[in-house]
Amino acid sequence: MRLYSYRFGCLLALACFVSITWIRSTPSDGESTALPDLRTLYERLLVAEKLGVQVSRNLSSILEQLRNMSRAPSVTQPNRNSDTTTISTTKKTVRQLMGDSGQQTFLLPNIYLYMPHLRQHPDSLVPNVVLGQGRRGVSMVLGIPTVKREKQSYLVNTLSSLLYSLTLPQRQDLLIIVFVAEVDSDYVGSVSETIRKNFPKESQSGLLEVVSPSQYYYPDFASLEETFGDSKDRVKWRTKQNLDFSFLMLYAQDKGTFYVQLEDDVVAKADYYNAMKTFAIQEASKQWLYLEFSQLGFIGKMFRTSDLPMIAEFFLMFHRDKPIDWLLDHILWVKVCNPEKDAKDCNQRKALLKQRYKPSLFQHVGLHSSLPGKLQHLKDKDFGKQSLFLAHSNPAAQLNSSLKYYQQHSLERAYKGEDFLWALTPIKGDFILFNFPQPIHVSEFLFRSGNIETSGDKFYNTTVEVLPSSALAQDKIATGSSPPDKEPDKGFVIIGAFENGVAAGKIEEALQPISALRLVVHSDSDVWALLSEILIKV
Repeated sequence: MRLYSYRFGCLLALACFVSITWIRSTPSDGESTALPDLRTLYERLLVAEKLGVQVSRNLSSILEQLRNMSRAPSVTQPNRNSDTTTISTTKKTVRQLMGDSGQQTFLLPNIYLYMPHLRQHPDSLVPNVVLGQGRRGVSMVLGIPTVKREKQSYLVNTLSSLLYSLTLPQRQDLLIIVFVAEVDSDYVGSVSETIRKNFPKESQSGLLEVVSPSQYYYPDFASLEETFGDSKDRVKWRTKQNLDFSFLMLYAQDKGTFYVQLEDDVVAKADYYNAMKTFAIQEASKQWLYLEFSQLGFIGKMFRTSDLPMIAEFFLMFHRDKPIDWLLDHILWVKVCNPEKDAKDCNQRKALLKQRYKPSLFQHVGLHSSLPGKLQHLKDKDFGKQSLFLAHSNPAAQLNSSLKYYQQHSLERAYKGEDFLWALTPIKGDFILFNFPQPIHVSEFLFRSGNIETSGDKFYNTTVEVLPSSALAQDKIATGSSPPDKEPDKGFVIIGAFENGVAAGKIEEALQPISALRLVVHSDSDVWALLSEILIKV
């Protein structure tokens, strides 16, 4: 910057010196010096004026280049751990400012060329990180844009579906970014608080992040041209979607290895994480641009994060012109299609850049589109039927429960692996009892409440208790195993409790063999209870 200022000063001084010297110079008759006549002085003033205009143009060009450089800084946003997240807003520029060769300055393309309104506010590209711990280095990043809907929000159900079956190692190797594509700070805050309340552990651990754009990010949509027969509202909707996806991709580009684009109204299959990661590793040696885990629109498209800057720049370049899924297809066309060959050849070449996984891992469930007034009945036929329970072979037991089940969803069918248990709202003191005909050795247990479609119907404040067959084991263990506010009840020993809808663990040898196992509810619930998995391993 100092070098450019120095050149600028030198150029200005040289121009002034030449002008003044020319004006003050006078003709010589060889013996004496005479004052210039008025006509000669007038002509020289005209020449000096033209030179001044040219110098002014050159200075204006230099100043504009300096403005471009100063308006494209790298900005940082602190997170909750006082770390900084650097967001580069431009590429490096080529700056050869009127050197000896007289070359004119030129700049490489950057976001300011596609969205010039951003120049008015230096912080227009700084993301507002509402919730998050700055997680990085994960294998997979899921990006979910969400907007304010007139009818119904599906966001909590979508997140519940994604989190439902994740193991601890998977949770540590995943980042889910919710991009609230609104500039209403009150609404953004309410979405963040909803996520924090519904998923406290995931929010605290950094698995979930909530970000939103600057209030200056979006342009004035009133000037958009109506194309392809779309209404003004639809053109605005699709243009904003292009900008939303681009922002989210640029934010996620340094968070992990793979990036998956989702929407806020989908459900996922239980083993989606393992299936996606395994397939991505399997296809790693191929030159694909993206992997498809759903055939609907942009849902379930996986990219390498190293490709995100190029993809986002393409979207920004044509964000006013076409919908996002069309633009993605155009990237494939630009990369591999030969205009001199037919469509069949083009499609064959494009197919090499996108690999399809079957069956689909994500299903669209939203009825009301984010475009006001539009209903969507989109369904992925390759998704298949979602399993609502997981069956296991459990030991023979006499079953008893105080819970009232709904329709055919009984405890007996759930225990046999034929269905799930779906019970009306539990109250304090309700229980489920598994009484074994003969004492058995139980190595471990697992009870999972809720399922992929009814994720909110879980057991809360519910303990898992066992009844040792040995009186000596009861006397030795029971007092130490029971919490301070609960005395041992008829010899039962508390060995676990439901956390986030799941109770799992091993049973120590000192308690073996086991005569009975039960679940006990310790407070009234606000929702029904659904038990989708029962495992008593012997």
